[in-house]
Amino acid sequence: MADKSAIEWTEATWNPTTGCDRISSGCDHCYALTLAKRLKAMGSPKYQVDGDPRTSGPGFGVAIHADALDVPYRWREPRTVFVNSMSDLFHARVPLAYVRRVFEVMRKTPRHTYQVLTKRAARLARLAPEIDWPANVWMGVSVEDASQTARVDHLRTVPAAVRFVSAEPLLGPLPGLDLDGVDWLIAGGESGAGCRNMSADWVRDLRDQCQVAGTAFFFKQWGGRTPKAGGRALDGRTWDEMPVRRTVTVAG
Repeated sequence: MADKSAIEWTEATWNPTTGCDRISSGCDHCYALTLAKRLKAMGSPKYQVDGDPRTSGPGFGVAIHADALDVPYRWREPRTVFVNSMSDLFHARVPLAYVRRVFEVMRKTPRHTYQVLTKRAARLARLAPEIDWPANVWMGVSVEDASQTARVDHLRTVPAAVRFVSAEPLLGPLPGLDLDGVDWLIAGGESGAGCRNMSADWVRDLRDQCQVAGTAFFFKQWGGRTPKAGGRALDGRTWDEMPVRRTVTVAG
C-alpha cells in the first residue's frame, strides 16, 4: 500500500502490524477488514493471515511486520503519520516487547508526528507505564457511542503529548462527554454500503462541548455511499482545528 494517506487529519500511514478483531459496534462495517480481504486476493504478502471469521476475516488476522519498522527512517521530510490504519497496536496479540519496538522507532524519528488510535483502551492504560512516551506521539481512543466513554477515562491516564478522541463512526449522541485532559476530538459519519446515519445534532453537541472545554475540534465527514459523499461542512464551514502539544509527564 502507498504511504500517502487520503485521511483528512493525517498525511501518511505506517502499518508495523496488520489485522484485528471486531469488539464493538463501531467495528461492524470496518473498512480495513474489507480492504484486507481484497489485498489478500491480490496476493499482498502482508495480508495472507486469516482471522477468526466470527470477529475478523480473510487476510485480517493479526500479523507482525518487523520488516516495516525501518520505514519511517526512510522518510526524510517531516510528516504526520497514522500508525496502524490496518490494525490496532494494543491488540492482545501484539506483544509488549513489539509495542516497545514501535515506540522506539517513533522516538528515534522526532521529525515525524505519530498518531496512534486504539479501541483497546484498557490494555493501553495497563501498558502505558511500561512504555517510553516520546513527545511526538499523539494517543487516541475510538468512542462511537455513549457505551464506550470509559475508553476516555483510560486515555486520561496515558502520558502522551496529545490525547485525542475519534468519534467516528459516530453512532449515537455523546452528551456530557468528559473532555478533561483531551486535546483533540475528531467526529465523522460512517460510509459505505449499509452505512448508519449520523444526526447533525450529535455533531453540533460535540463541537459545542469542545468549544467549552478548549478541545480542538475536527469534523472529518458526514459519510454516505462514499466517505466524501456528504462533504465536510458543518453549519456553513469546515472544522479543521488541530491540537497543541503538551509537555509529557509520566503518571504516578
